[in-house]
Amino acid sequence: MSNLGQLVFTGISGTILTDEEKNFIEKENIGGVILFSENYESPAQLAELVNSIQALREEYPLFIAVDHEGGRVVRFKNHFTKIPAMLELAKTESPKLCFKVLKLMAEELAICGVNVNLSPVCDVLSNKDNKVIGDRAFGSDPGKVSAFVSSAIRGLQTNGVLACAKHFPGHGDTSIDSHFNLPIIKKNMEDLKSMDLPPFVKAIKARVEFVMMAHVIIEGLDPELPCSLSSKAYDLLRDELRFTKLIITDDMQMKAIADRYSTSDAAAMAIIAGADIIEYRDMNHAKLGLEGLKEAVKNKTLKVDQVKKKYDRILECKKTYLSEYTPNYIPDINKVVGIKSSENLIKEVHEKIEFISQE
Repeated sequence: MSNLGQLVFTGISGTILTDEEKNFIEKENIGGVILFSENYESPAQLAELVNSIQALREEYPLFIAVDHEGGRVVRFKNHFTKIPAMLELAKTESPKLCFKVLKLMAEELAICGVNVNLSPVCDVLSNKDNKVIGDRAFGSDPGKVSAFVSSAIRGLQTNGVLACAKHFPGHGDTSIDSHFNLPIIKKNMEDLKSMDLPPFVKAIKARVEFVMMAHVIIEGLDPELPCSLSSKAYDLLRDELRFTKLIITDDMQMKAIADRYSTSDAAAMAIIAGADIIEYRDMNHAKLGLEGLKEAVKNKTLKVDQVKKKYDRILECKKTYLSEYTPNYIPDINKVVGIKSSENLIKEVHEKIEFISQE
C-alpha cells in the first residue's frame, strides 16, 4: 500500500542522497524528509539536496522539515542569520518583533527549499530544572507564551514555511530529557488545562498546520502510555481542542520510546492512537517503522479507512501549500540568506533586550 509511505518522515545520512535513500524515498512514496546538521554544508548545497529529494516525488512535493528554532537548536549554523533563543526574543516584550524575526527565518529556509519548520516550542517553562526545554520556550507565563507563539506561527506560515506547535500537551514541567528517558509528569487535567494547553489553543487559532506529540507520560491524562502512543492524548487534541490538521510524533528514535518498544510496534501504536506522521532521524529506523505499519494493516490492527483519513489529510495540506513546486534557483540564495538587513534586525532585538533589562 503506497499510501503508507506518506505517513513517514525519514532522515538521510549525508549531504547528498545515496542510491539506497533514493530508492527508499521513491519506491515507498515517502511523505517527508527531516534534515539535520550532517545534511548541511552551505545554503547552495542544501538547495541542491532538496532539489534532488523533490525529483523523487510521485505527485505532490515531499515535506522538507528541520528543527530551526533559534538559539541552541539550529541545524544550519553557518551562513544563516544567527537567531537568538526564543526566551531571549520574548524579553523584548514585543510579539511584533517576534513576527519579523520568524519572517526572516522563514525566508531563509524557504529559499533553500525547506517547507516545514518543527517550531515553535509552545511549552510553558514551569520547572526550573527543565534543561531540555529551557531557553527554547518563550517563558513561564501561559499568556505571554501564547502571544509569542501566535506571532511565531504567523511569521513562518505567511512566508512560505509551515509551522509545527510542539511538544503537545506540554514538556515544560519535566526535569528528564525524553531523548534519554521517559519523563513522567504528575499533573492532573485541571493543571494541564490552566498551565500547558493555552499556547496550543492559541497555536490552533493561529492556524498552525502541524502539532507535534511529546514522548511524555502525563498521569492525569494517561498514566500508562506516553502521549505519542496514547489515544487519550490524540483525542484531547482532536476532540477538545478541535485541531483538524496534521499531528506528527516527536522523533521515534528517542530513548523514551526506543528503550521500551520495538521500532515496528511503536510505529503502529502511534498511528493507531492518532498520529498522522511518524518521524525518524535515520532511514534504517524509518524502514522498520514502515514495515510495522504494513504489518499492522495486514493483520487489521490498523484499518484501511484509518490510513485513508491520514493520507487524505496529508494530501490536502500538500495540495494547499506545496502543489506549485519549482526547483530552487541557486543564484537567488545569496540575496536572502545572511544578508545585512537580517543582521540589523537581530541587532535591533539585542538592543531592545538590553534597553528593557536596564529599565
